[in-house]
Amino acid sequence: MSTQERLGTQEPPGADDTLGTRDRLVRSTQELLWERGYVGTSPKAILERAGVGQGSMYHHFAGKSALALAAIRRTAEGMKAVAEECLSAPGTAYERVAGYLLRERQVLRGCPVGRMTQDRDVVRSPELRQPLDEMFGWLQGRITEVLDEGRRRGELAAELDPAAAAATVAAVVQGGYVLARAADDTAPFDAAVRGVLSLLAAQVTPTTGTTG
Repeated sequence: MSTQERLGTQEPPGADDTLGTRDRLVRSTQELLWERGYVGTSPKAILERAGVGQGSMYHHFAGKSALALAAIRRTAEGMKAVAEECLSAPGTAYERVAGYLLRERQVLRGCPVGRMTQDRDVVRSPELRQPLDEMFGWLQGRITEVLDEGRRRGELAAELDPAAAAATVAAVVQGGYVLARAADDTAPFDAAVRGVLSLLAAQVTPTTGTTG
């Protein structure tokens, strides 16, 4: 399980240092956004989860939107770090992308960032939407780089379109989350991942194969 997905590891509610209070507010908002979405996350719920008073919240943030922005940014950065760990790991391009696709996830909770795109208030706010756009743009670009590297090294077929393949990988992951949540079963997500991996495996050149 990724560090970012273990959002429940908070400081004790009794901690009263300024940095700790701000951190608890952000972490609590991360948890609630993942659980309830933006609309369903009220300032009251955030304060109760963080174990702080209303004055503390407005000491650090102008309001719910500013706090949500900090939480979304932190979640996006955490997801980028986890993805980068997989995509920078040793191995062929196929193995690195496979590592990203097969990493442990809390599938039925949905993607912490992807779920935000289902909130109308988030999508309509350029400020709140920006971290989402940046995260998905970075992920697709990073996977494109890995696949292009594999193609240049002769690991993958020369006719492979890295950008198109990366877009497919990103779409499969997000679509898999939605299908799994709709079915209340991880099977659709797992099937989608197996499907895109089989498509990528077909692009692996016979001379290189995989090192695993």
